[in-house]
Amino acid sequence: METGIVLRDRLASTGFSRCCPHGYGNLANMPDVCSAEVKPITEADIQAVAEFLRNDMGSGVSATDWQRAMTPPWDVEQPNHGYLLRENGRVVGAYLALYSERIIDGRPRPICNLGTWCVADEHRASGLRLQRSLLRQRGYIFTDLTPNPTVVALNSRLGFARLDTARALFPNVPWPLRSRGVRVVDAPDEIDDMLSGRDRTIYRDHAATAASHVVLAKGDLCCYVMYRRDLGRLKRVPYFASILYVGDPDLFRDWAPHFYRHLLLRRGIPLTLAELRLIKHRPPRSVMVGGPAKMFLGDDLQPEQIDYLYSELTCFKWIGVWLRPPR
Repeated sequence: METGIVLRDRLASTGFSRCCPHGYGNLANMPDVCSAEVKPITEADIQAVAEFLRNDMGSGVSATDWQRAMTPPWDVEQPNHGYLLRENGRVVGAYLALYSERIIDGRPRPICNLGTWCVADEHRASGLRLQRSLLRQRGYIFTDLTPNPTVVALNSRLGFARLDTARALFPNVPWPLRSRGVRVVDAPDEIDDMLSGRDRTIYRDHAATAASHVVLAKGDLCCYVMYRRDLGRLKRVPYFASILYVGDPDLFRDWAPHFYRHLLLRRGIPLTLAELRLIKHRPPRSVMVGGPAKMFLGDDLQPEQIDYLYSELTCFKWIGVWLRPPR
């Protein structure tokens, strides 16, 4: 995994003309036209950063929601909440980060999930200093699950790999009419009692996030599913469910119609959006749609070892998601 000296060399030689509005071609020669200082985001900075993001992002997200997104409920040693730019006591830029420790191949691995990156227009030339500060942290696997096209281009030059984000969009239909012994459980106390091991840990860590949770059960078998309710930007697609995690894809394939019926009749959600790499099959009556890139940096990992847990995808209420045909 390249997170130390080698990555710093890559950062120093990365072309930035496509990413920086000032058109500097090489970071090593880019003048620092901003007098702002780069500092880790501490607990004391969270409110100021949240207010900056509320005012500068233009997304309609409240400062309270930004604060909630920066303070995940799971237990982890968090060195910071990302990095900020500050000039004369005022926050003028921020790059958020969420941290977790995951068990991969039987051993704990520290993860840094890169989140929202926003810099005031007059300080855009110093925006990359925030990314450098984050990526210089040694020992972390980095994930970037919501990069915009400009950041995708920059990440690619830094060695980030892309995940397969092929997605299926399909209607939630009101059948099967009979349960055939399959139950859909969404009561928090029941979910906690039904799960065990890794899935119980994941549920408890995410129970207080913006994600929603259900357990599909039949007899002694159960499948834990985490999803998010998203608002669409198309009139014909006002909102839909986005699947974030499936505990047992084989069981889910057999019982998924009960889950989709639950979404429609109990939650009023007409459509579901699912990445095929998560659910391991393409549902009937689905259409393939394009999606935003998702990336990671960790040379000793395979894409199938990267998921969307412990990230801003679970902590943030997303407003307005574009759906477009795949390229």
